[in-house]
Amino acid sequence: MSAVITEQSQVDEATPAPEAATGIREGAFGNATGLSCRECGHGVELGPFYACPECFGPLEIAYDFPAVTREEIEAGPANIWRYKALLPVPTDIEQSPNMEPGFTRLLKARNLGRELGIDNLWVKDDSTNPTNSFKDRVVACALSAATEFGSKVFACPSTGNLANAVAAAGARAGIKTVVFIPSNLETPKQVNSAVFTESLVAVNGNYDDVNKLASEIAGEEDGWAFVNVNVRPYYAEGSKTLGYEIAEQLGWRLPDQIVIPVASGSQLTKVHKAFQELIKLGLVEDKPYKVFGAQATGCSPVSVAYKAGVDAIRPVKPDTIAKSLAIGNPADGIYVLDICRETGGAVEDITDDEVREGIVLLARTEGIFTETAGGTTVGVLKKLVETGQLDTTLETVVINTGHGLKTLDAVSGIVGPTATIEPSYAAFVAAGIA
Repeated sequence: MSAVITEQSQVDEATPAPEAATGIREGAFGNATGLSCRECGHGVELGPFYACPECFGPLEIAYDFPAVTREEIEAGPANIWRYKALLPVPTDIEQSPNMEPGFTRLLKARNLGRELGIDNLWVKDDSTNPTNSFKDRVVACALSAATEFGSKVFACPSTGNLANAVAAAGARAGIKTVVFIPSNLETPKQVNSAVFTESLVAVNGNYDDVNKLASEIAGEEDGWAFVNVNVRPYYAEGSKTLGYEIAEQLGWRLPDQIVIPVASGSQLTKVHKAFQELIKLGLVEDKPYKVFGAQATGCSPVSVAYKAGVDAIRPVKPDTIAKSLAIGNPADGIYVLDICRETGGAVEDITDDEVREGIVLLARTEGIFTETAGGTTVGVLKKLVETGQLDTTLETVVINTGHGLKTLDAVSGIVGPTATIEPSYAAFVAAGIA
C-alpha cells in the first residue's frame, strides 16, 4: 500500500505523474515523484523549480510513500535522516557530508507550565542543532537537492539563522557558499556566518529587499542554488521533521495544541503537513489539534489579517527586535491563516518588551536561553493563556527555534549583575542577597 501525498492532500488524479528531469540520477529524491502546484495541482517534473508555470502558485513536493512503520523509523539514525523515506532525499543520504541535524530534545516544561497555568506543557528545543537553530533541518534537505542538481554555488537570503546554517553546511559539503543578509543584522549572527564563509554579503535594506535581490540573481546566474528560492520546495520539506519528531517523542501521538513562530510561515505549514502525513500513513491516531502562530507586533501581517478576519496579507515594513521573524511579506502567510482557522487555533502578536520578557521567562523557568523568535513564541503562549484563546487543560507544545547567544543585544539591557560588592562576607550580608 502506498500514499501519494502533497500539501493539498493528494495530487489531482487528472494530473499525469511528472517524469524525472533529465540528468537526475535514479532515486536522487527518494519517494518524491514530482512537484505539484499548491494552488491548481498542476504537475511539474523534479528540478530546481519553485513557481507553477500555469498559475505561478508555489510548488510542493509530491510523493508516493511506501508503507512505513514506527519500528523502521526508530531503527534509523538519531537525526532527521531517520525520516528519509518521507523526505525528498536519496536512500544513501547518510553517506553524503552534511550537518546531520535534528532529533533535538523535547522537554517537559513543568516550571513554565506552572508559571502560566498550563497543566501539560512541552518545549521542543531546536537550539541544540549544529548551528543552534532549526534552519539546519531545512538546509540539509536543500543541500541534498543542490548536490543532486550539480549546483556550483549554495546560497541564500537570510535574517541570520539561515545564513549560519547555509555557510556551515556548504563548508562541510565542500561547496562554495554565498549568503546575503540585511546590513543591520545582529552582530553575533553576522559573525556566526562569516566564520564559515568568505562570502557574507550585507545588503542595505530589510529582508524583503534581500530576498528580491536573491530572486534576481537566481534568475540570471546558472548553477546557483538559493535554498529558499529556486530549491525552496525541497528546502521547506525539512521543517516537517519537527512535526515528525514531536509526535515520535510524545510516544507516537499528536499534541492537542502547538504554538509555532511565524516568519515566512513555512515552518507552521510544514509541521501541520507532517502531522497530516503521519495520520495518513497510520503512524499516529487521527485526532483534532489546534495550531497557533506567533509574531512580533512590529512585523505581524499574518496576525493582523487573522484578527481582521480577512484572507489577504498586507505587506509591512518590519520594525522589531525579532529580526529572524522580520519578513514583511510572508510567502506562506495565507496558508498559515487557513491552517490556524481550520484547526481552531489563532495567530497572535506581542510587543518587543513582551518578547524580551518571554526570553527571560523561559530562561528562568526551564534553563533554556532562546533568541528573539523563541521569546516571541513564549510571549505569545502567555498572551494566549491570558486572553483565553488557549485551553490550559490540554497537552501543549511550544517550539524554540534558536539559541539566545545569537541575539544577546535583545536582553543585555534588562539583565545583568544584581549587585556589585567588595570581596568580603560583610559586604555580602550588607547587600541583602541571602
